[in-house]
Amino acid sequence: MPSLAFAAPATLEDAVRTLSGAAGVAEPLSGGTDLLVQLRTGRAKPDLIVDMKRIPGMIGVREEGGGFIIGAATPSAQLGEHPNLKKTWPGVVEAAKLIGSTQIQGRATLAGNLCNASPAADSVPAMIAARVTCVIMGPGGRREAPVETICTGPGRTSLARGEIIVAFKLPPRPQRSGDAYLRFIPRTEMDIAVAGCGVNVTLDGSGVCREARVALGAVAPTALLVPEAADALIGRTLDDAALQALDAAARRACRPIDDKRGTIDYRIKVAGVLARRAAAVAFARAGATA
Repeated sequence: MPSLAFAAPATLEDAVRTLSGAAGVAEPLSGGTDLLVQLRTGRAKPDLIVDMKRIPGMIGVREEGGGFIIGAATPSAQLGEHPNLKKTWPGVVEAAKLIGSTQIQGRATLAGNLCNASPAADSVPAMIAARVTCVIMGPGGRREAPVETICTGPGRTSLARGEIIVAFKLPPRPQRSGDAYLRFIPRTEMDIAVAGCGVNVTLDGSGVCREARVALGAVAPTALLVPEAADALIGRTLDDAALQALDAAARRACRPIDDKRGTIDYRIKVAGVLARRAAAVAFARAGATA
C-alpha cells in the first residue's frame, strides 16, 4: 500500500500552496466524516491529506454586517449552539443537524457536506434556499461563489486545483422572513434522503410572499435551485392554489433515479409533498418574526 502524506498548515496561504503544489492527489480535511470512510473503503486514494482545522478562522461562527460568517471547518454541532444563528436561520441549522448521528455532528462540516458532492446532502438545499455564498481561497486569490454553483455532479465540484472553501456567508435577514428544510428518509434517523427541500421566504405586512427561494435535494445529479417553484409563491399568500402550483413546479424540476430508497415516481411525488410542507413551516416562521 502506498504511503499517505499528511500536512497541517497554519495559514490559508500555506494550505493553498500545499494543495496546489502536491505531486499527486491532495485532499483537504475538515471534519473527515466522508473522507475517512472513503479512505477505508478505497474509494478515495489521495497521496496527501491537508488538515485545515489549525488555521485561524476556519472554525467558528461570527456575526458581521447583519449576517453570519461560518468557518468551513466548523462542526455542525457548533452551529446549533449559536443562539442568534439558530434563531435567524433555523432551516440551515436544522439541515446541518441532520448530518449523521450526534457523534458525527461533532465533526461533520458544511464544507465537507457540500464538497463531497452527494446529490442527497442535507445542508446543501437549505444553504441554496438561504442564498449562502462560499468564500473560496486558491492560487488565484480569494473569490466568492453561490453554493448552487459548487457541485457539478455526483462527487464533482467546480473548485479548481488548490482551491478550498474557507467560509460560508449567510446574508442579513429581512423582517418577516423564514426558512425551513425537510427531508424524507426510509428509516427514522441516520439515513440518506429520498428527497429534501429547502424553502426561504420574505412576506409583506399582509402575509403575501414578496421573495422566495426553493431548492430540492436527492432528485437530480446535484441539488437544484427551482425558480419556478419560487414563482409559485411570490405575490401570493400560502393558500391551496399556491401550494398546488408549488407542488407541480417542484415535481417538474425533478430528474431522479431509481434506487433502493425509492423509485423515480416516488421521489417526484415526495419532492412535491416536501415543498408544500417546508413552505408552510417557512411561512409560519416568517409570520412569527413580524
